[in-house]
Amino acid sequence: MPKFLHAACGGDDKTRTTREFAKEEWQETRMDAYGEANPDVVSSLPDMLGASGLQTASFDAAFTSHSLERLYAHQAVAALENLARVLKDDGYLVVACSDLQAICALVAEDKLLEPAYQSPAGPVTPLDVLYGFRPALAAGHENHACKCGFTSHALMGSLRQAGFKSLWITKNPSSFSLVCIACKQEVPEEHLRELIAKHFG
Repeated sequence: MPKFLHAACGGDDKTRTTREFAKEEWQETRMDAYGEANPDVVSSLPDMLGASGLQTASFDAAFTSHSLERLYAHQAVAALENLARVLKDDGYLVVACSDLQAICALVAEDKLLEPAYQSPAGPVTPLDVLYGFRPALAAGHENHACKCGFTSHALMGSLRQAGFKSLWITKNPSSFSLVCIACKQEVPEEHLRELIAKHFG
């Protein structure tokens, strides 16, 4: 049974990842820095190195969504290096984050406080994307504050700096986000396309 690490999972489980990871055959290990999320492993992304249950080359894949922007820029690269470390040689990472290039286009149009899209938690403005979702911050969830951000070029650069060799990235205009599959080793384009089809159709 293949295993994947659901890193910085919050309250989500595999059903809130991708259609491939949601399948029964994938064994999920949930990791989060906060115990109230009831994760299998309590650890932040930058501090994974010493965490029990996160051995080197022990996972077939990893997934993390909208967690990198909640770290400082130097921590984000360290987090990606940690994710690469726990992957097997043929492993891969699926990562999603906000698309600053798209959201800043709205800021340039003076739409900082206008809803950019609707999330399950309510309307999200460019200000929320840039600095953290204000209702969550107002409720005391300061860990939702954003400390860095990415364009597609910057995300690919950070992934390559962390050691990932083969990359695919796309923009999701409806949620102003970037989605990327990053393979630890060089893979043929056909293999990367197969992964894209499995996870995103």
